[in-house]
Amino acid sequence: MNIILIGLYITCEIVANVTASKPVQIGKFIVPAAIFIYTLTFTLIDLINESLGKKGAQKVVLTAFIANLLLALYTQLAIILPPAPFYSGQEAFASVLGSTPRIVFASLTAYLISSLIDTEIFAFWKTYIRGPKWLRVLTSNTISTGVDSVVFITLAFYGVMPIGALIKGQYGVKMAITFGSLPLIYLVKRQKGETPP
Repeated sequence: MNIILIGLYITCEIVANVTASKPVQIGKFIVPAAIFIYTLTFTLIDLINESLGKKGAQKVVLTAFIANLLLALYTQLAIILPPAPFYSGQEAFASVLGSTPRIVFASLTAYLISSLIDTEIFAFWKTYIRGPKWLRVLTSNTISTGVDSVVFITLAFYGVMPIGALIKGQYGVKMAITFGSLPLIYLVKRQKGETPP
């Protein structure tokens, strides 16, 4: 199960970076299309933390960071390479995959900071406070998704557009997704044959 969780986590991180460039409207909020799958990663890293401990979760976070960095660098190389004479999709390819360096920097920075904070809070709660697993997940996600929203929006859009509304919108949608993802923690536990708290 650990390998599946790790693979799923890293896949979700990469898919989120590929799909982040499309803005979508959720009610009155404008958010990146990646928000659904990216928010899920906070619950997934909590499951990995539960199984492998804080150090194991931190290694997975760093592995996903390296994978995302490789994706960002290689897509830039693919955009720069001269297209074949018959290829007519260069502009579309660059438009979809060629996020500005500021957005890429903001995304990677926010991811690394918020994910490491998430692993620390989850491990602290599990060790010193205890209580039901859903509360550990909810607590760590509430703080880390807030940090993620503030860091990403500030680094990506400060001075370009009003960031307050963007932060509130992103955080609100992320928390709604977090609540929806809570049953996953018990689904995984049942597959191990254990009784959830």
